[in-house]
Amino acid sequence: MDRPALADALAHRETVLRAFIGADGRLSSIPTRLTKRLVILDHIAQSFEPGVRYSEAEVNAIMHRFHADHAALRRHLVENEFLERDAGLYWRAGGSTDLT
Repeated sequence: MDRPALADALAHRETVLRAFIGADGRLSSIPTRLTKRLVILDHIAQSFEPGVRYSEAEVNAIMHRFHADHAALRRHLVENEFLERDAGLYWRAGGSTDLT
């Protein structure tokens, strides 16, 4: 993934999150525009602890908290390098971090 693209996308983080995530924390839809989707994926990636390996079932359970189409979210997270996978395990590989 192009890291400057993520940085540019995150400049509008709060606006995008308000537009796509309801009060219940669930996505109203998965954004089609890449910059908005990167913001949403970064937000979801925060649900994964760096250094922890997750089974596909665990990843699906986390994804399902955000949207019914957990397979699409998982695929987007992997394709955009927020998660890596190998031998049926997933781990956080990217995204922003909160240093406060």
